[in-house]
Amino acid sequence: MENQTNSLEALFEKTGDYLETRMELLKLQAVNTTSDVTSSIASRFAIALIVSLIVLILNTGIAIWIGDMLGKMYYGFFLVSGFYIILAALLYAFRSKWIKKPLNDMLIKKMLN
Repeated sequence: MENQTNSLEALFEKTGDYLETRMELLKLQAVNTTSDVTSSIASRFAIALIVSLIVLILNTGIAIWIGDMLGKMYYGFFLVSGFYIILAALLYAFRSKWIKKPLNDMLIKKMLN
């Protein structure tokens, strides 16, 4: 009878060790996934910031150039602004297809890997 008690105690001890190890593994996997997603988002944000600065400077130059060609500086800025209003309307209309779905797919892919 005592042999069975020792076997059950050993079994419960091994089960407890297994559960602790499994929980630790799940925590480490969650940390790994979170750090991967965070670093991916941070790098994309940094690239987007740099591209935004380039686009801002480029658009200012284009607006000045168009304004110079049309004779009034503000005409160029109005034309460039009109272009971005049309672009914003298109992005708003197709935001789910062009932004939301690809972003969701990327995040899910990162989290499942």
